[in-house]
Amino acid sequence: MAANAVEIPTSATGELLTADGRPLKESLQRSLRRRKLTALALVAPAVVFLFVLFGMPVLYLMTWSVDDKLINEVLPRTFDVYEQWDGEELPSEPHYEAMFKDIADATGLQIGRGSTRMNYAKSKWKSLMKKTKRKVKALLNENPDFAGPYKETMLGIDKRWGDVSFWHSLGIMKDPYTAGYYLNSFDLKYGFGNEVIQQPENRRIYNTLWLRTLLISVIVTAACLALGYPVAHLLATLPLRYSNLLLICVLMPFWTSLLVRIVAWMIMLQQEGVVNDTLVSLNVVDDENRLPMMYNFTGTVIVMVQILLPFMILPVYSVMKGISPAYMKAAQNLGAPPAIAFIRVYLPQTLPGVGAGVILVFIVAIGYFITPELVGGKDGQMIGNYIARHLRATLNWGLASAMGVILLAAILILYWVYDRIVGIDNMKMG
Repeated sequence: MAANAVEIPTSATGELLTADGRPLKESLQRSLRRRKLTALALVAPAVVFLFVLFGMPVLYLMTWSVDDKLINEVLPRTFDVYEQWDGEELPSEPHYEAMFKDIADATGLQIGRGSTRMNYAKSKWKSLMKKTKRKVKALLNENPDFAGPYKETMLGIDKRWGDVSFWHSLGIMKDPYTAGYYLNSFDLKYGFGNEVIQQPENRRIYNTLWLRTLLISVIVTAACLALGYPVAHLLATLPLRYSNLLLICVLMPFWTSLLVRIVAWMIMLQQEGVVNDTLVSLNVVDDENRLPMMYNFTGTVIVMVQILLPFMILPVYSVMKGISPAYMKAAQNLGAPPAIAFIRVYLPQTLPGVGAGVILVFIVAIGYFITPELVGGKDGQMIGNYIARHLRATLNWGLASAMGVILLAAILILYWVYDRIVGIDNMKMG
């Protein structure tokens, strides 16, 4: 027995050693560190990829949603003396002097970009600033040593410089960072003295848009669940040769251009389209009372349901496919009617797929853009359309960013609620 024993090397202190004489504990730590570095090197490209394509845009989005430094760069002197104004009467000579000199020193590009921002606070700022820039430039060309009177001169350039409301609106923009874009997203704004007030009635549109977006998203999600659940059940229970054919029909929309599908629906839903012609031929409606299904709320919902339906069917089907038929048979053998067996046994097992489909459809629907843009008209526009409009047409990047951050926060809250009720670990996508 002693001749076959293996001698384990140890140090003078009794510490175990490896074959090359190193302490075993140190060797194990080094090996573990090497494995962690290897794993980190393998994961690092994916982390960098996600940060560049997802993290950085979100950070920029959050920054732009509160950034108001542009106007401070254009009117530094004006904002330095702005706090000295009581807001009751017209500003005094030093305020007009500061505004005059800021306009004189600003470039045409700065005036253009700054006045665009000012126009968000009060309309007609852009035309006022551009006109004043031209007049001030001409005045200084004729008299480079001009030293006033500034108030009288600016009132002579345009009478709007005598309108107190224009000076009040400057107070909204005096801070380099602001929550004003978030307030604007809910039809609110800062008044003079940073008091939060409602927008004028003719500019209150965003609360209606948020409610409409939420309503459309909920209706589309519920409709997709009601239509998709039976289809998923058929896919999971039909014989293979039939279920494969049906699955091809479900996947076929993914192989067709989204724009082509939307245009096809536009042709079908218009008042002289296929749907109305069919209803007239069946005497369901009169020819004079054709159903309005285009460029309204109804058209948006119909087209979005058809487009997003596969996103509901596939997660539910993937879960149903893994449920053994033996459960239903066992429940019925124990005396449960088919309906009770389905509700008590089968339905609870499909909830992970249902939850995944509901979240997927709702998140895609709440930020949808192209379908409401093409078929929504006035009554079917969603918040995504106005975000795109601010980015494309009005160049109001701050307001668009604030709306984007609000949407992102709403989605994160939805995930949190789902995790508390169902659990993210129970979500199954197939």
